Amino acid sequence: MRFSMPKSENQPESVYNPDMSTTTSSKVDQAMPAAIGYLVILAVAILGFQFFETGMQKVLGIILLVAFAVLFALIPGRDAPDWKSHLHLALMTAIVVGLIAMQPSWGVFPMLFFVLSPTAMMVFPQRLGMLWIGIFTLVTAIILFALASPWEAFMTWLPFSAGYWFFGAFARALANAEEARLESQHLLTELQTAHRQLQDYAARIEELAVAEERNRLAREMHDTLGHRLTVSAVQLEGAQKLISRDPQRAVEMVGTVREQVREALGELRATVATLREPIETDLPITAALQRLATSFEQATALTVHVNLSDESPTLPNSHRLALYRAAQEALTNVQRHAQASQVWILFEKKQHCVALTISDNGLGFPAGTQETAFGLRGMRERAAHLGGELFLESRQGGGAQVKLILPLVEEVEADGDNSTTPCR
Repeated sequence: MRFSMPKSENQPESVYNPDMSTTTSSKVDQAMPAAIGYLVILAVAILGFQFFETGMQKVLGIILLVAFAVLFALIPGRDAPDWKSHLHLALMTAIVVGLIAMQPSWGVFPMLFFVLSPTAMMVFPQRLGMLWIGIFTLVTAIILFALASPWEAFMTWLPFSAGYWFFGAFARALANAEEARLESQHLLTELQTAHRQLQDYAARIEELAVAEERNRLAREMHDTLGHRLTVSAVQLEGAQKLISRDPQRAVEMVGTVREQVREALGELRATVATLREPIETDLPITAALQRLATSFEQATALTVHVNLSDESPTLPNSHRLALYRAAQEALTNVQRHAQASQVWILFEKKQHCVALTISDNGLGFPAGTQETAFGLRGMRERAAHLGGELFLESRQGGGAQVKLILPLVEEVEADGDNSTTPCR
């Protein structure tokens, strides 16, 4: 017999998927009750055989014991119809009754109910298993009181019935433990599947972010460098036609083209400077921001005021990249749209979070600024992905201000503080 855990009345079907992998230890745990059952049957057969008085009793006893062992080995599994399991237990109960009836001195054959009690609890749900143990208890009482004096029958019945319920309860505990193990395994499988799906989702988000960044770069190159080069090409064609007729005008047009090309080159340098990532992967965020500010100032001739925290926190790469990209995007917007002369970069390490603020003295955000404008959607998505926030504000004294706040999850967990700490 292979003991299998019964379906709990409150458990979902998926918990009992027979295709689930089972560890070696759990297989041993399931095989042990069956092995103990066979040992009990063997012990009862050896002891009970001594009480048979005639040869016919011995032959019939051997036949019944062999039939009991065979039925025990063929107990249906949990997927079998209930009627089949009930029929098996009914036949085995009848065999035990026959063996007890063959021994007026009652002998040891009621001990076979010690095998049937845990079997019932492990094959059926709890209520049906308890019903069968009640039947075993009642059958034992009827036979013993019919074959012995009331006092002797009661003193014999009491320990046997207690044993039935004890072994049944023990088997039910094993069944509950196995059900809990299967449910835990099922939940672990679901968790692993969800984790893989989350990893796939994160990979797709990263791919979409890369595609969006490429599209943004294409738009910037088209709007700035492409526009100036197109105008320059048209002016050069006009200058070529005027060389013979109006040399002075042609020279002026060539000079204008030279200025256009110079401005285009400056814009290209500024774009490249703001898109450059930190060179070293372990470069502190404060050093990376300082380097970015210096290269931006050299490329644009804007005055950049840098105020960085004295404490350079050790940040995850995801936080470092999000802060650096936000600074790049904000500086690019200042250079392209703000018409500012000064920029301020403020980086602060606060309790449980870091805050980066980029402000300027330019025109400020136009009324009705959309989320998709100036790369704001990408900045906000990066912040939300890390549990942070992005704020778009007007700077006191004129201009615009972008503020990115990212929580430091490790510090929150270390302090045991699950509350949201304001960083603004």
